[in-house]
Amino acid sequence: MFEQMMQRLFDEFPAETSGGGYPVDIREEDGHLIVDAEMPGFKPDEIDVSVADDMLTIRAERSAETPKGRPHLQERQFTRVQRSFRLPSAVDPDSVDAKLEGGVLHLDMKESESERVRKIEVQ
Repeated sequence: MFEQMMQRLFDEFPAETSGGGYPVDIREEDGHLIVDAEMPGFKPDEIDVSVADDMLTIRAERSAETPKGRPHLQERQFTRVQRSFRLPSAVDPDSVDAKLEGGVLHLDMKESESERVRKIEVQ
């Protein structure tokens, strides 16, 4: 009886994970910023990536499928994660290439030409 009451309570108020997230690596390579973010269990249409100047935001949200039969334990009901990062330089938002492979989101972003440091020859 108690287990049924608790299950109903969790069904009405799904668990939520926010703020934190999965591990992320960011590196610079030949004028590009490369981001690898672990996104286990997410599908491409459940992930939202946005870039504005030097700020990258990765959001993902998914709901678990309703199981058939009577559940005995159901912890995977709802997941929402969001991470924001200040990048070491601004990027060209039109240059961002995003791929999800093997549970890892791979972003390749070209650094903005206007933000690159340029050596000026003094005459």
